[in-house]
Amino acid sequence: MSIELFSAKQLLTMNWWLNRKYSGYDAIICDGAVRSGKTLSMSLGFMVWANSFFNNSAFAICGKTVTSLRRNVINPLLSMIKDYGFTCEEKVSKNLIDISFNGRKNRFYLFGGKDEGSAALIQGVTLSGIFLDEVVLMPRSFVEQALARCSVSGSKIWFNCNPDNPSHWFYNEWIKKHDEKNALYLHFTMNDNPSLSEKVKKRYERLYSGAFYERFVLGKWVASDGIIYPMFDRKKHIFSENIECSKYVVSCDYGTVNPTSMGLWGFYGGTWHRLKEYYYSSKKEGCMRTDEEHYNALENLVDGKEIAKVIVDPSAASFIECIRRHGKFKVVKADNDVVTGIRRVSTALKENKLKFHESCIDIIREFNLYHWNERAGEDVPVKENDHAMDDMRYFVSDILNNNRESFFAVSVSR
Repeated sequence: MSIELFSAKQLLTMNWWLNRKYSGYDAIICDGAVRSGKTLSMSLGFMVWANSFFNNSAFAICGKTVTSLRRNVINPLLSMIKDYGFTCEEKVSKNLIDISFNGRKNRFYLFGGKDEGSAALIQGVTLSGIFLDEVVLMPRSFVEQALARCSVSGSKIWFNCNPDNPSHWFYNEWIKKHDEKNALYLHFTMNDNPSLSEKVKKRYERLYSGAFYERFVLGKWVASDGIIYPMFDRKKHIFSENIECSKYVVSCDYGTVNPTSMGLWGFYGGTWHRLKEYYYSSKKEGCMRTDEEHYNALENLVDGKEIAKVIVDPSAASFIECIRRHGKFKVVKADNDVVTGIRRVSTALKENKLKFHESCIDIIREFNLYHWNERAGEDVPVKENDHAMDDMRYFVSDILNNNRESFFAVSVSR
């Protein structure tokens, strides 16, 4: 595919290294709203820059995971640059791509920086440049180890991200100190993407609320505060009738001292409904339950229905093994990325993709109590009244996460 139109800010992102005013910078930082065109222009600019100044050199392109990096950056980028005369030889098993252009050939390694242990993956390699996509989602240890690899003369660093909490280390160490770091800083809004229609912009404005709206739509670095799901509306999200569903799933947040919460979800009329729940607090009842007792509660909750899967808190190893041992249900470990999961639930609620039976009193109670920890200095919910909230988050991240984050809006000609 080829791009028909770029904005002035996108063009600067791609060509800053050619501009005498900016070419002396060691790095570029682009932050701002979602769908503002910063990833597209930065990835293309990084590729053209690397193959204009270097030959037989090594570079790195980093994301939170290699899977998300391929989906959000690499696949669209390769499709685009092939139309501009680049030759690409991808070695998927080795997470690298050899790219040739105008008689030059360079190697691009793909890295995922999902946790503290990821820093070891990038040690030892010598790089002529690096592109870090969604850098705020990576641990500081990984980013700093990656930057230390850029020791070749003329190397440059390319950062891209959506805003996060203003206490985030990257905001304080790089964005607020971009002059000190000799970095060009460009802030994007949705208006900087000429390929984004007004209809799509309005859609994104409807999707988010609270801090997520200010970050992803307005592009601001703001702290989360207050109730986490202010969009929950009893009139819209609670139902009372009995329904027959076409598909059933169970989600579970497992606790021993803390409560165990399980929800039975059914798909009906294009919407997932929480039909029943099991909520057991050993503190309240004065007695702890075993894995087998919780499994019996799962059987009672299901009540003979055919269950597609049981999604369980990944830390509940003994309960997961208990379910597997009985051999009746398929069990999977939940995605426990808290903030991303909360954002997905917020979107599902705003799009009316979730409803809750009036008998599910514990999850309805928690909706009114689940709030951000304003003293934490980062996006962290208060660890109280969050057990049904957690099992709902596991469900949404597994069942309703249709890679909405990977939406790639550009104007193309084929």
